Amino acid sequence: MRRRLSSVRSTYMLGMVVDATGSGMYVPLSLLYFHHVTGLSLTRVGVIVTTASVIGLVSNPVAGILIDRFSARAVLVGGYVLRAAAFCTYPLVHNGVVMFAVVLPVALGDTSYPPAIQSFVAEIVRGTERDKLLALQRSLRNAGLGVGGLIAGAALAIGDSGYYVVVLGAAAGYLLSAGLLSTIRPSAPAQPAGGRVSRKGGYRMVARNRPFLGLTLLNIPTAFGYMVLSVALPVYLTRNLDAPVSLVGFLYAVNTVGIALFQIPVSRVVVRYRRTRAVALGASIFALSFGTFAVLGRLSTGAALAVGVFTATAAFTVGELLHGATASALVAQAAPEETRGRHLAVYQLSWAVPIALAPTVLTGLLSVSATGMWLLLAAATAASALGVLRLERTLPAAAVHPVLPGAAPALSTTGSTRKVA
Repeated sequence: MRRRLSSVRSTYMLGMVVDATGSGMYVPLSLLYFHHVTGLSLTRVGVIVTTASVIGLVSNPVAGILIDRFSARAVLVGGYVLRAAAFCTYPLVHNGVVMFAVVLPVALGDTSYPPAIQSFVAEIVRGTERDKLLALQRSLRNAGLGVGGLIAGAALAIGDSGYYVVVLGAAAGYLLSAGLLSTIRPSAPAQPAGGRVSRKGGYRMVARNRPFLGLTLLNIPTAFGYMVLSVALPVYLTRNLDAPVSLVGFLYAVNTVGIALFQIPVSRVVVRYRRTRAVALGASIFALSFGTFAVLGRLSTGAALAVGVFTATAAFTVGELLHGATASALVAQAAPEETRGRHLAVYQLSWAVPIALAPTVLTGLLSVSATGMWLLLAAATAASALGVLRLERTLPAAAVHPVLPGAAPALSTTGSTRKVA
């Protein structure tokens, strides 16, 4: 069994690294690519990409139905193939209409990916092994994103043809990931025989699951908090604190390298405790970080400002280490197996909507009051932490405890049917 688990884990992580490397090649250059090949302004390119992303949200509930009716693997692999096919057409883009036609399938695939990948992980591992795999995934994906960025930089050094190397390389990464993950076959189907629940239960079952809906709503402020590093912090540092632009890149490196290096050892400790406590602690540290950024508004220059910015970013990273992988494991276990796809699709809206709205909401709050934005985020994430603690008693015991009291860790891999009770 251990040998099978090791094989499943190795294949899965190889797929994730390939995926992340391809994404790391393209994501930082997405707007620049279309600006380069179409001649459209960056503003217009941004509007087209945002419009496609918002429309792409429709694939979230559809993905939930497909996961329950067929399997997480089918939706995951299908999404990879869809995005790879769209990327192969990127060199044909020459105007805004064609651009929208090719970015929309990518947006649909991107939105279907989170519920599919979480459901897939829930099907192949259980108990503490789920937490460990998610921690390993976060660590290696950060490393893969960094490697992809370096490859993109090297490709662009050869000239304009480097743009096409980047997009076709990303397409190849999606296809290779699809091939790798398609070889992993969970032993137990995600739905009962005949698919009766997926046809009749619908999203009404999710609506009646109040503890799960509570987790979903409580994640919204935390999801907005995750977006500050890429959306609010660069603007705040350069415009409000008069910090150099170079500091933004340094702080981003502190976060990504910190996740890559420390996610696995932190998760090894966290799995000994209740998942809800780790998630709440992570959200609380987010609140502390945001409060620190608010205080920094009173410091204009000097060593105190530099130390404060570094400290607040380090605290943000610690909060992410505690919250990220653990929250994913908590939610995946809290979702009933028969309708896991639908449950996780609803939960992923608590990420997708803040991600779509964050650029407008956070920059709008910054323009009104930078200090007020940080304090609002601090209060919201602190309230989220308290809410998760209050939900603890209503959630399934197997979701709260990585290992149930008196029980041994349980696994679900190819050829094994052991489950956490």
